Amino acid sequence: MKKAIVVAMAALIMGLTVPTLAETTVASGTGTTLGAGSGSNKVPGVRKRGRIQRQRIKEGIKSGELTKDEAKELRQEGKAIREKVKDAKSDGVVTKEERKELHKDMNDRSKDIYEKKHNDEKRPKAQ
Repeated sequence: MKKAIVVAMAALIMGLTVPTLAETTVASGTGTTLGAGSGSNKVPGVRKRGRIQRQRIKEGIKSGELTKDEAKELRQEGKAIREKVKDAKSDGVVTKEERKELHKDMNDRSKDIYEKKHNDEKRPKAQ
């Protein structure tokens, strides 16, 4: 009976301390400890959104909805966003403000893709 109580107490103590340890991480290369809400080097969703947007551009070219110039402009926007991501990650922490700005840029690019695919400019079909 005593053994069961000791094991239960140990499990309870471990259960309470493990999440606390998981919340603190060491920023790569800096040796400083960060709290759970201090920021990280992650930019959730940007990579996946970029892939989806590149696919939309490819489809627009294939269907003739995007001209060469429109596609080039959209690709340049994507390159600029990737550079911003690289810059944001360069200090080891992507702040909330940087994340917000990156997602705004992705939203703007998405709108641009839609507008360019649905405007009156069409790419001439190959014969």
